[in-house]
Amino acid sequence: MNAEKPEGTEEPRVPYVEYGYGSHVGLRRELNEDSFVVTDTLFAVADGMGGHEAGEVASSLAVQALAEGWEAAEGKVTQEDVQRFLDDADSRIREATDSKAGTTLSGAVVVEAEDTDAGETPEGQWQWLIFNIGDSRTYLLNDGALIRLTRDHSQVQELMDSGMITAEEMHSHPQRNVITRALGAGDMWGADFSTATVTPGQRLLVASDGLTGELTDDQIAQILNAGRNAQETVDWLIHQALRHGGRDNVTVILVDVTK
Repeated sequence: MNAEKPEGTEEPRVPYVEYGYGSHVGLRRELNEDSFVVTDTLFAVADGMGGHEAGEVASSLAVQALAEGWEAAEGKVTQEDVQRFLDDADSRIREATDSKAGTTLSGAVVVEAEDTDAGETPEGQWQWLIFNIGDSRTYLLNDGALIRLTRDHSQVQELMDSGMITAEEMHSHPQRNVITRALGAGDMWGADFSTATVTPGQRLLVASDGLTGELTDDQIAQILNAGRNAQETVDWLIHQALRHGGRDNVTVILVDVTK
């Protein structure tokens, strides 16, 4: 049964965004095993891994399960919903590839902000619900400052956290491609979740490690702050990743919150 809204009330308006996106096979790979999904409120990138073409299957199934779940919910999702979509993705990948392929997945979906003290939703307030598995990343540019919203599930991240290597050394370390969590493969795949307030002027960046493995956060921030629109900025980021080596597939989504 559908409940009727009291007279004089309106649904809070979802933040208006403009976005750009792009994907490139890179300079050293034969296949592009990245996949991505872009909707009005859901943005995600998956980076597949496995045997020949299996990584492409895994990443495609991951974003497909996420997009189908989002569409069935008409865009109104919670953290529990997203986790359920990811459970579905994990099952689909294991069945389709006999657990021989997996994928990273990172992104964000716009959700209504919840007042944690009163348990109520403040009218017209929105949050990014960020999710991450593996080493694809989600960032937020706020007032010119680049904030990484996700933590890599990788061996080099663990080495850096323990002080054994620096952030700069992560780019060239021989274990840089070893992932500790992935959808569809291994024993550990659970997603990390976090939230951030949606405000006009923000830029949300979601990217596979084909970008972050070639450019430092400072280099990415400089490009994001250069004043180009979303699609021009995406194209520039991909171009710079290729100029710095293009060792992997590179996929980028950039979302500008305009109002």
